[in-house]
Amino acid sequence: MAEMIELKQVKEKVILVGVSTDDHDDTEKSLDELEELASTAGAVTVGRVVQNLSQIHPVTYVGKGKLDEIKDLLWETEATGIICDDELSPIQLGNMEDALNTKIMDRTLIILDIFANRASTNEGKIQVELAQLKYRQSRLVGLGKSLSRLGGGIGTRGPGEKKLEMDRRLIKGRIAQLNRELKDVKRHREVTREQRSRNQVPVIAIVGYTNAGKSTLLNTLTGADVLEEDKLFATLDPTTRNLKLPSKQEVLLTDTVGFIRKLPHHLIEAFKSTLEEAKYADIILHVVDASNPQMDEQMYIVYETLMNLEVKNKPVITAFNKQDKVDGEVILRDFKADHVVNISAKTGEGLENLQNVIEEVLREQKILIEQLYPYADAGKIQLIRKYGELLEEEYREEGIFAKGYIPIEIYEKVKL
Repeated sequence: MAEMIELKQVKEKVILVGVSTDDHDDTEKSLDELEELASTAGAVTVGRVVQNLSQIHPVTYVGKGKLDEIKDLLWETEATGIICDDELSPIQLGNMEDALNTKIMDRTLIILDIFANRASTNEGKIQVELAQLKYRQSRLVGLGKSLSRLGGGIGTRGPGEKKLEMDRRLIKGRIAQLNRELKDVKRHREVTREQRSRNQVPVIAIVGYTNAGKSTLLNTLTGADVLEEDKLFATLDPTTRNLKLPSKQEVLLTDTVGFIRKLPHHLIEAFKSTLEEAKYADIILHVVDASNPQMDEQMYIVYETLMNLEVKNKPVITAFNKQDKVDGEVILRDFKADHVVNISAKTGEGLENLQNVIEEVLREQKILIEQLYPYADAGKIQLIRKYGELLEEEYREEGIFAKGYIPIEIYEKVKL
């Protein structure tokens, strides 16, 4: 009997390369994150090289001496490629490939590869392909040589893989087509937002660094069936679910794509319609991984990204998540948040308090009404119950006394 041969997918082995331009920068932390990204993309890190320079080398990213060191490390580790921690220019890409004779990738390409692998909806696929094409448009020659050398792997997945053979004219046409499709998607999103606005249902945008636990929180609160993995960018496509608060008021929770340091500008542009969910939300729910040693840096990056998206003048609730993983006394504070709560989306710890805080913030955006309604106007109480928070309802001989918080927008509808 013939012996069965088990076929295993060979993982790419890569060396990480970074440039430190300041004594106080976080190159090592950035490379730690790059290693996580590489792992998520399916590669194994077998080495890393950091060079201290006053500025990144414009021609070869690192200096000639480091290129020789990397070449030796490639031979010693039998690595199949290099991942640079910054986005490479076409010149840097081509020159590094000529000098090292191996597959050259950068942080942007890895993130795009992960996004291509994660996108499941039509909108997500359009956004990823658009970002891939814009990135590859100016790098066709370098990427073509690099990817053909090893016949695929990281950076070749997703809807953009068949576009490498296109000439610039065809890519330009495809980008124009995708932009038109994306405009249709944006119009659809705007219609959906207007519908929500007319329904007076408050929208809460869940934002945070990738892998902070946003999807787990959404699942725990609403019973949504969103993928949860201990990986960067486990979920890509935004999900909106209904949540009924303890006061019976309904809100919409929208999960957004996770943020990350050095988020490629191609992605920000392509995913703008998705990321703008935060811009039009009533409340920003900022989820932070309290167990991560780089928590403060991650919070800074989230706020910086929100600022770039022009998300401002919104009440912010910061939820320090993963309390079940926090060891010892950790100082948890966020000076930019209006409210701070400690939670564990996994165990349910603090979620009741979180919902109470959400109700408190919603009340701050409403007005308190106390009114005695004739029985003929009982329908107005139903409006308070549906769009606001009904605190008291008392049936009296002369009518129904109601007390509650209502959005300013429906005040004219419920006043006598």
